[in-house]
Amino acid sequence: MNTELTEEAAAECRRLGIGPESQADGGLFASDGEFMALFYNFAYGEVLAEASVQLDRRTRSIAILAALLGAQAQEEFAVMLCAALNAGVSAAEIKEIIYQSAAYLGFAKTRPFLTAANEVLRQNGAALPLAAEQPAEAALHSADERRARGNAVQTAVFGEQMRENWKSAPPERRAVTAWLASNCFGDYYTRGGLDIRMRELITFCFLAAQGGCEAQLTSHAAGNMAVGNGAQFLVSAVHHILPYIGYPRSLNALACIDAARKK
Repeated sequence: MNTELTEEAAAECRRLGIGPESQADGGLFASDGEFMALFYNFAYGEVLAEASVQLDRRTRSIAILAALLGAQAQEEFAVMLCAALNAGVSAAEIKEIIYQSAAYLGFAKTRPFLTAANEVLRQNGAALPLAAEQPAEAALHSADERRARGNAVQTAVFGEQMRENWKSAPPERRAVTAWLASNCFGDYYTRGGLDIRMRELITFCFLAAQGGCEAQLTSHAAGNMAVGNGAQFLVSAVHHILPYIGYPRSLNALACIDAARKK
């Protein structure tokens, strides 16, 4: 029975503060050492060696956190929060990942992760609430201003067909289409803390891990490419989140990247 990590996987786990030398895995190396070695040798050895484009440690951690939110993997999310902090992801960036997930997963699925993150951040010395990442007056924008600001982001990412698209939407969809501009993009994408490339990446990972959102996933694959996250970058992101979301949803995500590339 092999319970040893490869040299490469062990080194990466030490950098992130996970694996057999860490308390973060809840004693699983003691009870299920062979399985845990299989997982970590794959996720932090083989995948890192063979991913098509190597993501830096911070970007990889951001993608994994977003995927764990999408998969509703709360216990693993808490483990990887500590790893993300060790990889250089800031407390403010972690909060922004969780906040934006509310638009794609719903607040009911976001709340437990926010509570878990606050606990981990406090344990790591963060004072909550965090210092504001943007001027306080940003929260005072009217609905029209929020919609205009969000729609400007939508148009920049997805093209001119998005400009004031709620006006041409069917009546039964008009309110939701307008809320996409004002709430999803106006309230979240225009915040500080993460740039547009990272915001599109985490949206892609939310959707890939959530499953059943292939139309939206294809659209956001195209949106990622429009903001500079090329197809090979997205393929690499899928490689890195695959150990956490499994093969079916990873293969679906790769198919959506192909579909977006052919448009």
